[in-house]
Amino acid sequence: MTGAPLRILLVDDHPVVRHGLTAMFADRPDMAVVAEAADGRAALDVLDAGTGVDVILMDLRMGTGMDGVTAIRRITERDAPPPVLVLTTYDTDADILAAVEAGATGYMLKDAPPDQLCEAVHAAARGQTALAPDVANRLMARLRSPSPALSARELEILGLLARGLSNRAISRELFISEATVKTHLVHVFDKLEVDNRTAAITTAIQRGLIRVG
Repeated sequence: MTGAPLRILLVDDHPVVRHGLTAMFADRPDMAVVAEAADGRAALDVLDAGTGVDVILMDLRMGTGMDGVTAIRRITERDAPPPVLVLTTYDTDADILAAVEAGATGYMLKDAPPDQLCEAVHAAARGQTALAPDVANRLMARLRSPSPALSARELEILGLLARGLSNRAISRELFISEATVKTHLVHVFDKLEVDNRTAAITTAIQRGLIRVG
């Protein structure tokens, strides 16, 4: 390959993960890690500092810092933002949909082979969608499913429900009214063909829609 290597920003709260990825990319002449960040806020600071970045590799959940979905949303709201490629261990529908709707260019899992990950980075740099095979299959299954799919907001509410939050607590968490929460839950129950909260949570877990723990 000729020309300058792709400049990568790594965003992950685990130093060991960042070190391992940096070492992997260091062995390739076509890629270089130019900055690291431990959470979404730190990633925004890197961009604010004017660091030239071609692709951002973003984890989704990063301890108490700004999460990946929020960071992706704020990044993609900018003028001419670099593409964001999610690299995470989370593969539920809720995680995937939230990231894609926030503006992620692609979605890869951390157990992906190095060559596959590097191909995804190049695809993201070209503005192309890069999806791990399991993620692509999950999204295709949703498109082909005859039953109504849950929206990202409905999945978010269902996830909070599974954590034991009440309607009032969910409304405070998401800055929406209790009436709106109840409306979403009615739609969730209808789509999952259940009639109570416990059944909704159980069904969602069985289908891989949400993750508990």
